[in-house]
Amino acid sequence: MRVAFDVRPVTDLGGVGRYSRCISEALRQTAAAGDELLDAGRPASGLRAKSVDVYHTPWIEGAMLHCPCPMVVTIHDLAALKRRSEHLRGGLRLRLRPLAVQRAARVIVPTAAVAEDALTHLRIDPRRLAVIAEAADRVMHPRTPAEVAIVRHRLALPEQYLLWVGSLQHPDPGAHVAELAAAPRGLPLVMVGPTRPWAHELPGVILTGRVSDDELAAIYCGARALLISSEQEGFGLPGVEALACGTPVVAAEGPALREALGERAAFVPPGDMAALVATAERAQRPAPAPPRWSWSDAARSTWAVYAEAIAERAPVRAAPIPLRRPAGGFETR
Repeated sequence: MRVAFDVRPVTDLGGVGRYSRCISEALRQTAAAGDELLDAGRPASGLRAKSVDVYHTPWIEGAMLHCPCPMVVTIHDLAALKRRSEHLRGGLRLRLRPLAVQRAARVIVPTAAVAEDALTHLRIDPRRLAVIAEAADRVMHPRTPAEVAIVRHRLALPEQYLLWVGSLQHPDPGAHVAELAAAPRGLPLVMVGPTRPWAHELPGVILTGRVSDDELAAIYCGARALLISSEQEGFGLPGVEALACGTPVVAAEGPALREALGERAAFVPPGDMAALVATAERAQRPAPAPPRWSWSDAARSTWAVYAEAIAERAPVRAAPIPLRRPAGGFETR
């Protein structure tokens, strides 16, 4: 089969970019004889010319209302859509995306919790939902004390610190970043991720900006614990990455995080940043081992989704779907 993969988010600095890079690489490595993954930079104008069998967009922004071939869409979370006021301010293009996603032959989500949200908020036919978990990149593994010290010196990080990883380009009320920065703590708080000027007004935190993957792995390894402050995560990939580096994880209680991390993380009540910090400061190594699921496993499941999408070439139209979880559950891979 010939699959056109929307590569536009590959350069994204957040989790969507990480997913796009890792899954596209794994898809190429696991492709069977006769299967081909093609880069699609401008899908709307090039799909017909490439005679592809499937179009896969790894973000909801790439979903098309009129796709000339079966379309697969990956949805990472629906936090913005669940906050209706933000959705209504997003303009016509944002409001049309749910309709475009409804027309997808298959919709991939990282957890059953996001599948539940897709069923409720997007009215996706549950038969077209596939749960495929994400994984830590191979670069995320324990580093030697010398490697950690070099990165710590390069970025002027303290010897002991707590860690938060994510995007600081736009204020996100659901991430509780301001509350986390203001929470009392005994250890410094290091925040890793791309920033905008507003982030530099956060009190008493150390901002690294964007770092390389090797630097991020060393930063994970040097931290007392990783803090996940948002309970609205769709999967919590930084948590899996931290565990792969041997670093304990403390997270706000949320259905997707609990599903992805299980007993491997310590959980605190959502919104309680003081409890999040206090629990993280008490964290001890060694951390539990990460899930054994790999990007190769995810890629094999994704190839199977492509085959299913091709097998159902009949046009998909949005239809009223019961807003409840089906008795048989979601298709999980």
